Amino acid sequence: MGRFMAVCLSFVLCSSLFLIGCSQDQSKETVKKSEDATQESIVTDPGTFPIVKDKVTLRVMVGALPFIENYETNEFTKWYEEKTNVHIEWEIVPLKSIQEKLNIALNSGDYPDIIMNMEVSPTQMMIYGNQGVFLPLNDLIEKYGVETKKMFEQMPMVKDALAAPDGNIYSLPDVNDCYHCTMQYKMWIYQPWLDKLRLKMPATTEEFYQVLKAFKEQDPNGNGKADEIPLAGATVNGGIINAGADTIEKFLMNPFIYNDYYTRMLLNEGEIDVVFNKPEWKEGLSYLHKLYAEGLLAPESFTQDIAQLKQMGENPNVPILGAAPAKYTGRFTELLGESGRWADYKAVPPLKGPNGAQYATYYPDPTRPGKLIITNATKHPDVAFRWADAFFSEEITLLSNYGREDQEWRRGKEGEIGINGEPAKYVDNNAYGKAQNIHWSSTAPYLKTNDFRLSWASVHQPDNEVILYEATKQYEQYTPEVSQVLPKLFFTDEQSSELADLEMTINGYVDQMFARFITGDANLEKEWDTYLDTLQGMNVNRYIEIYQEAYDAKYKK
Repeated sequence: MGRFMAVCLSFVLCSSLFLIGCSQDQSKETVKKSEDATQESIVTDPGTFPIVKDKVTLRVMVGALPFIENYETNEFTKWYEEKTNVHIEWEIVPLKSIQEKLNIALNSGDYPDIIMNMEVSPTQMMIYGNQGVFLPLNDLIEKYGVETKKMFEQMPMVKDALAAPDGNIYSLPDVNDCYHCTMQYKMWIYQPWLDKLRLKMPATTEEFYQVLKAFKEQDPNGNGKADEIPLAGATVNGGIINAGADTIEKFLMNPFIYNDYYTRMLLNEGEIDVVFNKPEWKEGLSYLHKLYAEGLLAPESFTQDIAQLKQMGENPNVPILGAAPAKYTGRFTELLGESGRWADYKAVPPLKGPNGAQYATYYPDPTRPGKLIITNATKHPDVAFRWADAFFSEEITLLSNYGREDQEWRRGKEGEIGINGEPAKYVDNNAYGKAQNIHWSSTAPYLKTNDFRLSWASVHQPDNEVILYEATKQYEQYTPEVSQVLPKLFFTDEQSSELADLEMTINGYVDQMFARFITGDANLEKEWDTYLDTLQGMNVNRYIEIYQEAYDAKYKK
């Protein structure tokens, strides 16, 4: 959710002025477009192909992935056009420009038929959905949504995540039910050093401290130099809260207080509160300060990016990095690299804190709303929806995400084992992230259930997905109940405008003081009360209240 707010900050400032200036004529034009879009259907029966007998052209604005060479000539583009009889006129937008281009298009009124992979926020959906610019998809789903309805039946959580407080669904998602992603905030420790020093895997914060101390003092890399870095993390875009799994905060505050996936918020029987003003938060800061003060936590953890962290992890000749927080080891080492270090780091199970707290940060919702929007510019919303709905079928998910059968991927053979240890259904021969013109990767909506993901075998041994699966199994017993996890929320434009300032101010201050308290630049004992008073002065209560209002609007009707 913090990620969502970061994405929509620039939009809110632009769109608020636009909304105030909307004229009566513009509203009438919106209605007229909407009426034009409800003409008689020209599609074939739901679930059949081609979608139309006579070719139809749709204009699609797409946030283009950098490793897709050319969407017009892409092999999947050509295959899907032949299958559906729908031709696409592409408006290609580089990912770094998507918010700017999206805001320009929305504010100008020059909409494409479909907006895809443009990170449309829930706030934008509510604003432009209420205006009639984004078409509500409920009736289209009911009439034509063969694959969408299957998805909703299989995963009711997805439908709930898509529905705005007014009950309308304004977008189709991608759904990536990634087991290890639901508990992605892990700590990884260099197993060869544990073995050499005859240390067991730490299970408590005290044991973790003692292991880091041994890494610093007992020369586990054996080069006779005090060059070991017991623990290091990284930041992204200069921040802590949005930096995610590579920061020291997410894993190492959980032995003291449950630290939500993105927002640093608690949900207890429907009531929302923040964690960063609680005594347990202070206790976690004190522990991290101890690590820092004794040289066990690298100072660079508060300033370096993941590329610099990877330089530590892949230090030439000898390893120097003892432990690092990350979603997977490829964040701080070279995945499948020649050094082989990526496979030598093992996941540390959630640590038990001094008062018995032991949590794994959990986010069970695999839904990413806003992946595909149909606008009122289209003359054929039924065609646009049928074109989009088919992406949720397993066949088209395979072809659009992975490529051609028996080339980029193939069916599993007897004796091949999937990630979960069961017989493999598929084998991936792809080189992810390499420039190619075969498939769209994750550009379009897709459905990857947990069973689908775990049924893959890899040509690589050891396999990173298997490592992550086994590591995550250690975390599962420490997750909270789903009812305690703050879900994705829709905010009104007024709420978003107010939140933009509050969140930037409050979380910026929390980030700043998180680092200052740990490094000793601010004295935790002497300045804690001032810190709390400052948060009150920043109107943290109103910040919580807005989240509560948005939660109540959807879940407490």
